[in-house]
Amino acid sequence: MRININGKTQELWTLWREGVDVKMIDQRLLPHKFEILTLHCHCETAEAIRDMAVRGAGAIGVAAGYGIAQAALEAKGMELKDFQAFVSEAANTLQKTRPTAVNLFHAIDRCIKAASKGSVIERIASACEEADRIALDDLEASKKMGEFGNTLIGDRCRILTHCNAGALAFIDNGSALAPIRVAHRSGKRIFVYADETRPRSQGAKLTAWELKQEGVPYALIVDNAAGYYMRQGEVDLVIVGADRIAANGDTANKIGTYEKAVLARENGLPFYVAAPMTTFDIKCLTGKGIEIEERNPDEVNWVWGVDEDDVYTKVRISAEGTTALNPGFDVTPARYITGFITDVGVLKPPFSRSIRKALHIEKGNVN
Repeated sequence: MRININGKTQELWTLWREGVDVKMIDQRLLPHKFEILTLHCHCETAEAIRDMAVRGAGAIGVAAGYGIAQAALEAKGMELKDFQAFVSEAANTLQKTRPTAVNLFHAIDRCIKAASKGSVIERIASACEEADRIALDDLEASKKMGEFGNTLIGDRCRILTHCNAGALAFIDNGSALAPIRVAHRSGKRIFVYADETRPRSQGAKLTAWELKQEGVPYALIVDNAAGYYMRQGEVDLVIVGADRIAANGDTANKIGTYEKAVLARENGLPFYVAAPMTTFDIKCLTGKGIEIEERNPDEVNWVWGVDEDDVYTKVRISAEGTTALNPGFDVTPARYITGFITDVGVLKPPFSRSIRKALHIEKGNVN
């Protein structure tokens, strides 16, 4: 992604691996501070995923793959039996960090499989190679989503987004923001409405920051204003990301996505979900089978920000002792989705058929 640091524009990935260390942009500090976090072991990487220093389905998957590579490197010198036990325990630790995003589980499975054959040294090399391959696959998928999604965006198109499905949610480019990047760079005159996305405000903190860095015209709006702008005829298209997509097309994404889909239908607007094929969970038949992460209620009762003295601080916004509920995601039924912008093309209804075809799966076989 394009980032301006101290007046200099540079291209940077969201996260990458340097030997046993994993480096990533600390997304908890954006947009007020830009810092690179260095994680020295798989436990630190797991905690970074859990605490959302890195977030977004694609980036979580890459981070989890890197975590397995770290565990394999940490186990260098162990006997084969102990090596396998250590790496398996590391996988268990990483799997418990974020239950909704399926990319995390796909990445762990790929790296564990890669580390299952040969000597300890060969297994370490295979785990690291597979983790690096996952990152490159993520990068290529985001490029493809940008190209396919761009065909849906016309000149002067006004696009609504929700949460952050940009480069920060992937290695680069993103899912929902990838078509927007391509459209902007191709000269199309577009405008983006970025939902703030309470309670963690990833739209306000991350999407708005990415759009500003890229030079895309945008406005930040409160979550409850989306329907207003739709009804005013000021939105042409909605594009969101996804954390898990069931076999029938039901889609789990950041809390509030379902509301935007219903509003889009009511106002006759196309509603697209951008996600790579790795986000589709063919073994999950419908959205009812998707586990929804319930997060800390403090995220609802408190907010972080910069005060008038430019001090980064935490502020309570509710009465002390307030009970808060904090589901991290909701599920949008497939009937509200116009299509899926994927790395193999735009999938159209009926989704049970188009998803299986894209995954090259015969009916009745999910192995």
